[in-house]
Amino acid sequence: MAQKETCSFRRGSGILLPITSLPSPYGIGTLGKAAFEFVDFLKKAQQRYWQVLPIGPTSYGDSPYQSFSAFAGNPYFIDLDTLVEEGLLQYDEITCHDWGYDATRVDYAKIFESRFIVLRKAFDRSNHKFLPEYKKFCEENVFWLNDYSLYMALKFYFDNHEWQLWENDIRLRKPGAVKLYTDKLASDIDFWKFLQYKFFEQWNRVKAYANQNGIRIIGDIPIYVSMDSADTWVHGDLFQLDEEKKPVKVAGVPPDNFSADGQLWGNPLYDWEKMERNGFAWWKQRMGASAKIYDVIRIDHFIGVVRYYSIPAGAPTAASGKWVPGPGIKLINAINSVLGDSLVIAEDLGISDDKVVALLNKAGYPGMKVLQFGFGGGAENKMLPHNITENFVVYGGTHDNETLVGYFCDDDKSIEDLKYAVEYLDCETIDRIPDAIIRTGFMSCAHTVIYQLQDYLGLDNSARMNFPSKLGGNWEWRATKAQMSDKLAKRISRLVELYGR
Repeated sequence: MAQKETCSFRRGSGILLPITSLPSPYGIGTLGKAAFEFVDFLKKAQQRYWQVLPIGPTSYGDSPYQSFSAFAGNPYFIDLDTLVEEGLLQYDEITCHDWGYDATRVDYAKIFESRFIVLRKAFDRSNHKFLPEYKKFCEENVFWLNDYSLYMALKFYFDNHEWQLWENDIRLRKPGAVKLYTDKLASDIDFWKFLQYKFFEQWNRVKAYANQNGIRIIGDIPIYVSMDSADTWVHGDLFQLDEEKKPVKVAGVPPDNFSADGQLWGNPLYDWEKMERNGFAWWKQRMGASAKIYDVIRIDHFIGVVRYYSIPAGAPTAASGKWVPGPGIKLINAINSVLGDSLVIAEDLGISDDKVVALLNKAGYPGMKVLQFGFGGGAENKMLPHNITENFVVYGGTHDNETLVGYFCDDDKSIEDLKYAVEYLDCETIDRIPDAIIRTGFMSCAHTVIYQLQDYLGLDNSARMNFPSKLGGNWEWRATKAQMSDKLAKRISRLVELYGR
């Protein structure tokens, strides 16, 4: 099997805005009114795509790339006003809680303290168990829903400790212990199932509205799952774990010019040989589930399909790791068999090589180019617009990068690189570079161009989403309703018209 022969990318543009960043009176963005209004904004701006970050339930550190499940949705995104409209909550039961004082930042500690208290009240009043839609949801998602719901019930029972610190019998999933806790925590398990039912009920409404208005949703999935996840706890045999379910090798990236020790991510590595023997069944389930909720799936760290960096568990840094061949085209063929009409974007940034390029060509997946990284090394830089061909998705910067204003207008950048950018982009001054970067992306031959909302708004690094390797202060930025103005939509729309997107 070679390239996936389905619908393809059309020349267009989109905006990257996480669900967390949507406006909301209750501390974090949700799948409520603001999500529908953002779709309206995208339509006014003649956009084809809305890209979101991973939507799974987040763990310590609040990173969407470290989730409790590769299948579940984040309960934080369940819209509380919608639950009021459904008669499951009263407004005073929501407003009595402190959701944070700053409408432009998420206070995750406050969200964690209050969200589940409120959602439990909605659960207690719900008649979902008698609804045929709920029964259908449980049947269609039985391959992950029961295990995830038991996992979350256990996690709260054990004071939110990671599963490796639970009592030994349930940590190792001995049948007697699984039955004991399934019976003991039956109500809590039902609560977590209810949250998933409500999440996907609301998600599907937003996605349907987006699709009806010509907007396709680009989702984002991390290539690896978290060690502290239902996936690793339940499917430990598919990962490089020992008999005690402790990791043998973990993920990361090697030392480079930015990090002398490399990056030690700590995610458990897949046992690719075992996965291949069962036909990559877990990956098929994962990608099939993703294809139902996204129109386009961005696979983060796609390089790991070709080769992955393997670090001995317990190593103090990533320096002692080594590269190991990945599953390559065999996994791609398995993925393509379940995608249906959904498309894939391969995040191929970082240390690439000819094998990665060859696999992308076989798969037909577009790779990524980040214009922010184009202005160093002269005219041969592969991120420069004149070197970008059609089958790519162009970004000004990603969630891991500085904003365009922060990157080009701060004082610590190379004078030579800035001079080159000013001349290349035909700008009179440095402060004109961010807008010129946006325009030149629209001009490019790439079929798709994506910018963060922060960059259209001209915001500095106070609006940055993530500082890799930095603890705290990440994933917090939020937009206000006033920022999604008709004036901004008109400005973006004009770029679409000028450059045929």
